[in-house]
Amino acid sequence: MKTISGKVIWITGASSGIGEALANELSAGGNTLILSARNEERLKAVKARCKDPEKVHLLPMDLDNFDLMSTLVNQAIAATGTIDILINNAGVSQRSLLADTQFEVYKKLIDVNYLGTVALTKALLPHFITQRKGHFVTITSLMGRFGSPFRSGYCGAKHALHGFFDVLRMEHVQDNIQVTLICPGFIKTNVAVNALTADGSPQSANDHATSKGMEPAVFAKKMMHAVARKKFEVYIGGKEVFGVYVKRFFPKWLHYLVLRSEVV
Repeated sequence: MKTISGKVIWITGASSGIGEALANELSAGGNTLILSARNEERLKAVKARCKDPEKVHLLPMDLDNFDLMSTLVNQAIAATGTIDILINNAGVSQRSLLADTQFEVYKKLIDVNYLGTVALTKALLPHFITQRKGHFVTITSLMGRFGSPFRSGYCGAKHALHGFFDVLRMEHVQDNIQVTLICPGFIKTNVAVNALTADGSPQSANDHATSKGMEPAVFAKKMMHAVARKKFEVYIGGKEVFGVYVKRFFPKWLHYLVLRSEVV
């Protein structure tokens, strides 16, 4: 598989799951890393497990603290001199019926999954424009391409990311700025355990399909192969990825198919 080496890469949501797997994969490839998440102690543990901890910098952050993004970007650049790739991975999922879900839960999902990612991206964009190169890699979800019950707010936020980053790619092609959208299916992480329920509390239990999903280390290799090839958009998972194509050509069929099965 084509891979990436010798780059400076900033990963958000790096304290567990996909983010941790990416840190391990990219450290083994000889890259310099900036790892961000809310929990600094977990970040320290991830750093210690990386192949080359000396080339790993920690920058704790909370995505819904929009006003700090410019400061964090300056700190990141000061630590490494430059940034080649930003991997927007941090986010939170949802498991609750639309009619039962409090509005504040929707606001949280938008703030973290969409606006926080937009705020960080916009704060870093001038650096990419100045150096006339850069790569935004945003992990959305298959839920950014089609919907599923119990995930109304999550789907809305993920759909929004696709619209924003498609336009960013168009507007900054002349600046040699790349955009890759990664859409995971079922990946064996704590995404379902941490998912918000109707009142904003975590679900605190896994989904059957998530528990049987792709191993994060396997996902990380496939994802970075796509990034190295500068793909526009990639779907990674099991049979659930076919939902994207069914939605495109047979949307009514997908509607009934999703209602009869457990999807992302």
